[in-house]
Amino acid sequence: MVSSATAYTALILLVGLERLAELVVSQRNLRWSRQRGGVETGAGHYPAMVALHSALLVGCLAEVWLLDRPFVPLLGWPMLVVVLAAQALRWWCIRTLGPQWNTRIVVVPGGGRVSSGPYRYLRHPNYVAVVLEGIALPLTHTAWLTAVVFSALNAALLSVRIRSESRALAMLGQA
Repeated sequence: MVSSATAYTALILLVGLERLAELVVSQRNLRWSRQRGGVETGAGHYPAMVALHSALLVGCLAEVWLLDRPFVPLLGWPMLVVVLAAQALRWWCIRTLGPQWNTRIVVVPGGGRVSSGPYRYLRHPNYVAVVLEGIALPLTHTAWLTAVVFSALNAALLSVRIRSESRALAMLGQA
């Protein structure tokens, strides 16, 4: 029988593979944006974002394996549903933005602001997905310490990122 920690490790590896797929899409879309005169802003915080998101996955595994966190079905199953919903929301954002989506802040002159899909309801739906995942992924296997630390650091990072994104859009008259 597979242990819950082993199954959780498989989940984290799947999320890691999903992140790699995002990076492939992002790089393709970044080339598309740059070919159209896309301007990147806020690049200074990008390495911190990459490190934090990588640390989330490592932290989830380290906490579960090193601190012997149990799987608590009453918490774990609902959190897994939230993780899956966050993934669906993220890919809805990616699909809605099409070639304009990437992991950096790049605004294509004359591109216009997208107001369809999840952007019809939320200003930053992709960040909602990140926040939900940052809480739910660790809590799927009671890695509460990782959930708390990631969420606090992510809140600080998102405040910088959202301000950078808003400034970029305002410079191009899209805010």
